[in-house]
Amino acid sequence: MLQERIEGKWIDCFVRVFERCNVQPGEETAILSETQSRSINRELAELALLRMGAKPYHVIIPTPPQTAPVPVRSTGATDVIQGTGSIIAGLSNAGFVVDCTVEGMLHAPELPQILKGGARVLMVSNEHPEALERTEPDEALEAKVKTGMKMLRGANSMEVTSPAGTDLSVGLKGAVVGGGWGYVTRPGLITHWPGGLCLCFPAAGSVNGTLVLDRGDVNLTFKRYADAPIALTIKDDFVTDIEGTGVDADLMRSYFAAWGDKEAYATSHLGWGMNTGARWDAMTMYDKNDFNGTELRAFGGNFLYSTGANEVAGRHTLGHFDLPLRGCSVSLDGNPVVVDGELQGELA
Repeated sequence: MLQERIEGKWIDCFVRVFERCNVQPGEETAILSETQSRSINRELAELALLRMGAKPYHVIIPTPPQTAPVPVRSTGATDVIQGTGSIIAGLSNAGFVVDCTVEGMLHAPELPQILKGGARVLMVSNEHPEALERTEPDEALEAKVKTGMKMLRGANSMEVTSPAGTDLSVGLKGAVVGGGWGYVTRPGLITHWPGGLCLCFPAAGSVNGTLVLDRGDVNLTFKRYADAPIALTIKDDFVTDIEGTGVDADLMRSYFAAWGDKEAYATSHLGWGMNTGARWDAMTMYDKNDFNGTELRAFGGNFLYSTGANEVAGRHTLGHFDLPLRGCSVSLDGNPVVVDGELQGELA
């Protein structure tokens, strides 16, 4: 078990990231958290902002009651704000928001209104600070992620294959492209730390084929490496069949079914990891309580497939899986961007 105490090196790290976010002396900055947040990250954010001469204030919200039939993990869609107007107004009026909620505001329903007010938001993933320290973002990652996002926006289709049997076709017409490199400088935008992703939210009916989780691929909702292959059949965005033996396949079937919601089976977003400093094997070194797994979403060359909410397709649900796969090949209009899990060309 790692210790959660204030370390000078972690204050330094937060200062460097906030400097990349263009935080200025005297700038009003909100630190959003909840009663179940990792308190050390909230405290490190405050100390770093004070060192920089900013004017931080805390918005701490009681973690709301559990309403889902199963534990909710890794959705990126915190429900702590509950549409509260005064909280939304307070965050909208801040120049900079440090999001330290457990699930994060990336897909929260209140986010568009907060961003419309001109705030720029850094979602600090609910990791132990050691993981944040190791994945501190830099300018080189920003340039490569922007290149990947441009390639994704210019494509009509994505094809994904793997030796394990993945054979997926994704139509990109009408998709909304996103990405992040771990810091944000422009008003009205959000990013997350750790960063390093190029992804898209496809329009309805755009995803078809087979997705195979091989041994060693990751189910981040469960924080488990798969020990046996699991094959998902996907038709018009929806998982229609789950083939596989062993506890990992059984757990996936059970969690999908627990929601009683067809939309939990649908495609949320997909793309590939760009952060060559992030590691696939890092999860083996942490207790589950110390690790949220954003690093594994971002490690260079992974193919990330996620199920659940997709506003572009008009779907909303709390059921969510994040599934980073190794060893895949990803092409855009037939042009490879990842081959056998290795980034290609300008992205490498």
